[in-house]
Amino acid sequence: MGFTRILVCLLFYSSFATISVAQQAFKCTTGKTCRSIVGYKSPNTTSISSIQKLFGVKNRHSLLGANNLPLSTQSNYVIREQTVIKIPIPCICFNGTGASNKMPIYTVQPGDTLSYIASDVFMGLLTYPRIQQVNQIENPNLINVSQVLWIPLPCSCEEVDGESVVHYAHLVEAGSTVEEIAGMFGTTNDTLYRLNGIANNSQLIAETAFDVPLKACNSSVREDSLDSPFLVPNNTYFLTANNCVKCKCDAAANNWTLQCELSRIKPSSWSACPAMQCEDSSLTIGKTTTSSCNTTTCAYAGYSSDQNIFTTLATQSTCPSYYR
Repeated sequence: MGFTRILVCLLFYSSFATISVAQQAFKCTTGKTCRSIVGYKSPNTTSISSIQKLFGVKNRHSLLGANNLPLSTQSNYVIREQTVIKIPIPCICFNGTGASNKMPIYTVQPGDTLSYIASDVFMGLLTYPRIQQVNQIENPNLINVSQVLWIPLPCSCEEVDGESVVHYAHLVEAGSTVEEIAGMFGTTNDTLYRLNGIANNSQLIAETAFDVPLKACNSSVREDSLDSPFLVPNNTYFLTANNCVKCKCDAAANNWTLQCELSRIKPSSWSACPAMQCEDSSLTIGKTTTSSCNTTTCAYAGYSSDQNIFTTLATQSTCPSYYR
């Protein structure tokens, strides 16, 4: 096991008893892992590959999907200065709060301080005492060049009002209001006030992370699937089943129903993608047939470790209400 991995594991597990809920608006008590997203405003013109490297995103496709960029997008794709890029992160809950699970890992550069790393490298998505705490640094003014730091980005796995959501760490723009943020992401003022522990707009702080719950499209994924619960928020897509399946959420076009299809790219760990045809049907995942005024779709329903991809036939009526 490499030095970096050993250090990260030690820091991760030793921090369980020390992280305070009061230091994070992103409360998280479920004791499970999930997918979350953070919004990163690029301080300069860069590339998609540089952002992938900074945040330690293993699969570039997940970064492309979170930003609804085509799968064909190349690693040198230019990200303009001040552009907000959504970063998908694995989130883990412990001791009442959430943090990106063992990523990103940052190596201290000459001239770095914890404050600079928090505010300038990671653009205010977290505070420097948070980095100090999880890395058990006694003196925040004493860090060493080449020192390896875990950057615990804010996240959550909590349901909101009984509904599974994807928590998004939105970087607050100067002059914005809770009402504007709620309208932008399709949630309510009261929900944002409650999640972030504030009472009014005067407590909204510019250039800090704000917890926004993103509604996900309805899916047919089974509870015993390896990717359950399968949450894909609006205007994003996600590759699953070892990259064999691409699922997209387009609420305006499909009324909050997840649309999945064959990705047609190389699987990540299988030698080939298995059959993805619905039982008792000639349809494959994503294909539809229409009979009378009913549309039947072969829907993605999950996958298993023994290289099986589950499918189900989903029928939707398009008949006028007086025919039903």
